[in-house]
Amino acid sequence: MNTHQRGETAVSPPSHSEASDHHNPHGDHQHSDHERMFRRRFWVSLLLSIPVLVFSPALQSWLGYSVPDLPGSQWITPVLSVIIFLYGGLPFLQMAVGELRERQPGMMTLISLAITVSFIYSLATLFADLGESFFWELVTLIDVMLLGHWLEMRSVRQASGALDELAKLMPDEAERLVDGGQTKKVPVASLQNGDKVLVRPGASIPADGEVYEGSSEVNEAMITGESKLVKKEPGDQVIGGTVNEGGGSLRFKVTATGEDTTLSGIVRLVEEAQASKSKTQLLADRAAAFLFYAALAAAVVTAVIWIVVTGFNVEVLKRVVTVLVIACPHALGLAVPLVVAITTSLAAGSGILVRDRRALEAARNLDTIIFDKTGTLTKGEQGVVDIATTDAIDQEEALALAAGLESDSEHVIARAIMSAAQEQGVEPQEIDDFEALKGRGVQGAVRGTAVYAGGPRLLESLGLQLPPPIADFDQKAGRRGQAVIYLIREEAVVAAFALADVIREESRTAVQKLHDMGVEVAMLTGDSQDVAQAVADELQIDRYFAEVLPEDKDNKVSELQKQGKLVAMVGDGVNDAPALTRADIGIAIGSGTDVAVESAGLILVQSNPLDVVNVIELSKASQRKMKQNIWWAAGYNIIAIPLAAGILAPWGIFMPPAVGALIMSLSTIIVAVNAQTLRRVSLT
Repeated sequence: MNTHQRGETAVSPPSHSEASDHHNPHGDHQHSDHERMFRRRFWVSLLLSIPVLVFSPALQSWLGYSVPDLPGSQWITPVLSVIIFLYGGLPFLQMAVGELRERQPGMMTLISLAITVSFIYSLATLFADLGESFFWELVTLIDVMLLGHWLEMRSVRQASGALDELAKLMPDEAERLVDGGQTKKVPVASLQNGDKVLVRPGASIPADGEVYEGSSEVNEAMITGESKLVKKEPGDQVIGGTVNEGGGSLRFKVTATGEDTTLSGIVRLVEEAQASKSKTQLLADRAAAFLFYAALAAAVVTAVIWIVVTGFNVEVLKRVVTVLVIACPHALGLAVPLVVAITTSLAAGSGILVRDRRALEAARNLDTIIFDKTGTLTKGEQGVVDIATTDAIDQEEALALAAGLESDSEHVIARAIMSAAQEQGVEPQEIDDFEALKGRGVQGAVRGTAVYAGGPRLLESLGLQLPPPIADFDQKAGRRGQAVIYLIREEAVVAAFALADVIREESRTAVQKLHDMGVEVAMLTGDSQDVAQAVADELQIDRYFAEVLPEDKDNKVSELQKQGKLVAMVGDGVNDAPALTRADIGIAIGSGTDVAVESAGLILVQSNPLDVVNVIELSKASQRKMKQNIWWAAGYNIIAIPLAAGILAPWGIFMPPAVGALIMSLSTIIVAVNAQTLRRVSLT
């Protein structure tokens, strides 16, 4: 099939599954073209159907009206019906040929069989006395089928619109820095790794890179789902497609372009997720094939019984056609793909990238989740987790003094103390005569009084002992595996700061919510027993594995699996790759650099453990909608096919083919509406 064919020039419209499941750059255009084609054919066929209905003898009799007997008026109905059959019915006939060629008869074959039988029989009534024709039923059936297919394709396109929006995020031009600090506007496609680019306030970032000059705030919500602006300074990474919404300009060095950017990786992953088939999709495919054969069998049985009872007549054909129409599994083709499209779009909008739909589908059954500690449950960076002081100073003053001493340092400890001061709104104290003491700490003076900040070696060099409250604090911190920095003033230790890998606030909520779901939470870490126990106690984690080497992490996953548990592993996707692969579901965390991790089925862009809760919630909601849709799409046939076959005929109740078509198409619309309610799922 030529993916560049447009509109009604397409020789071979896509199969139902192709129209719903596959998503690619050319496929987007093709999908829209076919949607427009079905819409156009629907409206044209509907307009042509009006005279057919008006001049139909059956409708005139039922509704008690008559039309003028114009010259040639008897040909209006058959001529327009032929046009509608050839114009509106052609796409279904073409797709049926594709199904038969692949020896996979299904929905399109069934639709084509129903309209072809109606068409041939109605034409035959023009030349032989076979009774009433099916022309009005034929055209209304085609109209309803066209409408259902158009609505389906439009629904899938709208649900998949997140990809189109993502593709629009990347700007067309970039301001590349050239010799002399000047800028030159160039196409984004021409950027190469190592190029230096200027991003002014309000401009979109044209590629992934690392900031080397400037400070501003960037809106990354379209990539990570995080609504807060993210501060960017030298050394920070920026993502192509995000927007500089702060007041400053950023200069960055390009590290990835084109298909290697985070944005392209996200689009690729969402496409792959929408194209992959899950167990539920395969179930729907099997149900559609089964329904085709069941419909044929029901039609044959109906024909035999009616012929035996009444002989061969028009009523027999009506019953057979109605059975074929009512059994059309049109809604089945929409039942799963639409839910998948909505689910992957919702997930991507929340910073959850679905590489493998089977992973998302299985998440609802998880009973154990293992988190890697560093960078997942914790921030992966040192921070002040506790402060102790003597009577000589309060915590705010101690933090102000320590922040003042560390303000000119780039050391990880300095950044931790400065960060703590900023979070608590404490202004650093002005320090005079600052000096770094190599390997020991820093010193300065406040109004002539010497102040120091440093670790145990500083105490040794100054010959100082810890006062009782600080000594107790020091021992507790040591048991937790925390580092301690001491603040010294007037030759006495007046405060101490415990530093550790800071636990994310989201981790506490995530663990609690998982417990509420009945999910066991475990933790893997290479840290000591003391550190692991401290974090596990803080978060109320069920079990932990400490001092585990990266290459041994998969053994811990296997150990839990042998206990009959369905295990998900949440890690950074690099040194946790073996464990991610071993787990029933691998969930990689990390920013854009991790979006192409091959060992994980799901990727959390924000590195937020709460997104694991969202994965499970989304999995449960998605599965619930899929099952509801499959049941509605196929289950109604239990009642509808017997009615179509004429089971109530003894009481004078019959189901006309057009009513059968309306009921079948109503199921399609209900499936589409039901899938859209998935958008109401509340994610954390």
